[in-house]
Amino acid sequence: MADSRREGVEVSREREGVNNNNVENNNKQKSIDEWLPITSSRNAKWWYSAFHNVTAMVGAGVLSLPYAMTELGWGPGVAILILSWVITLYTLWQMVEMHEMVPGKRFDRYHELGQHAFGEKLGLWIVVPQQLIVEVGVNIVYMVTGGKSLKKVHDTVWPNSKPIRTTYFIMIFASLHLVLSHLPNFNSIAIVSLAAAVMSLSYSTIAWSTSLHKGVKPDVSYALRGSNMGVKTLNFFSALGDVAFAYAGHNVVLEIQATIPSTPEKPSKKPMWKGVLVAYAVVALCYFPVALIGYYVFGNSVDDNILITLERPAWLIATANLFVVIHVIGSYQIYAMPVFDMIETVLVKKLNFTPSFRLRFFTRTTYVLITMVVAMAVPFFGGLLGFFGGFVFAPTTYFLPCIMWLSIYKPRKYSLSWTANWICIVLGVTLMVLAPIGALRTIIMSAKTYKLFG
Repeated sequence: MADSRREGVEVSREREGVNNNNVENNNKQKSIDEWLPITSSRNAKWWYSAFHNVTAMVGAGVLSLPYAMTELGWGPGVAILILSWVITLYTLWQMVEMHEMVPGKRFDRYHELGQHAFGEKLGLWIVVPQQLIVEVGVNIVYMVTGGKSLKKVHDTVWPNSKPIRTTYFIMIFASLHLVLSHLPNFNSIAIVSLAAAVMSLSYSTIAWSTSLHKGVKPDVSYALRGSNMGVKTLNFFSALGDVAFAYAGHNVVLEIQATIPSTPEKPSKKPMWKGVLVAYAVVALCYFPVALIGYYVFGNSVDDNILITLERPAWLIATANLFVVIHVIGSYQIYAMPVFDMIETVLVKKLNFTPSFRLRFFTRTTYVLITMVVAMAVPFFGGLLGFFGGFVFAPTTYFLPCIMWLSIYKPRKYSLSWTANWICIVLGVTLMVLAPIGALRTIIMSAKTYKLFG
């Protein structure tokens, strides 16, 4: 009898110990989640979603759209722009819907949704490499864009000054991020993101309105860019990547939605979707006028950044380029935040580092410096847009959400949902295969005239 009581006491002590350990682990997990960038703040309003999404999407891509039109032509160009707008809005809606598809659980990160759709290990391997390439790639391209735009401001305001290499301007741009990158989470960069969103609408408006004011060039030509059919075909493929790059908000959409509060009565998808619709209206106001008016006015003589083509009035072009700099400052931070979250999650949860400012300072500073050095080494603006646009934006933006939707919801074969998703998948895979081919040629051609760290 005494032995039985003793065993019972020991069992209850073991259970109590297990419960205490569970409580301790849960508290530790909660404190880590409150420190990590994505899950540390959940009090965002719907308009945060709007300007975060505008900042994520409208950026370097819009300035290359007139150039993309010179390689696509009027018919295919207009069709691809409209089709991309519709498809990416549809796949973005799917991601917003899937954020809280499991009652009581939120998929705060793209790879968490991937793990739910494809399994713990496979989901990580499918999503994380692609998302990292997208986000790091965008940050590198925005380093290039920021540096080139700063140089354009300098050269426009002081045309007779001694030429300064682009690499120095990239270093100046990077120095801003050595400070801003230490803001802890999405909500803390809300003001930066709002300013970036306003700037994107401003410089887009300057680009198309100044083009329209100049009027159509007397010798304008709308012939496809390229000396022969082979070159024209490769250019066409590269232009597909430019368009894909312009619709890139999906890689941070779940992370943005994670900052919005949610209850069973008021799920986060309602304010998030409201913000997305506003963002996509702004995207249309930026993309279509810039692409179509820029191509209409300059034809195939437009540069891969339309602000370079617009030389006068000097003060307005300098202002527009300064707006671009402010915008890509915000865009860089939007795309860097999920990368910071991944790095800090691995360090704290897997390698058991203690959450601290010192850890955050070291990792984020190192990341900014790496993207700066790569940008200084290979600033092929047009080629980078096409390559990254086709190779990694197509999967994460055009068809990976569709594959997840089919895997999770299993819509009836040949139903509207099933058909729409398979159309997106086929178009997205085609884009992923074709776009990098043309972009690689652009990079190779640029490399012939470029000096390393020039």
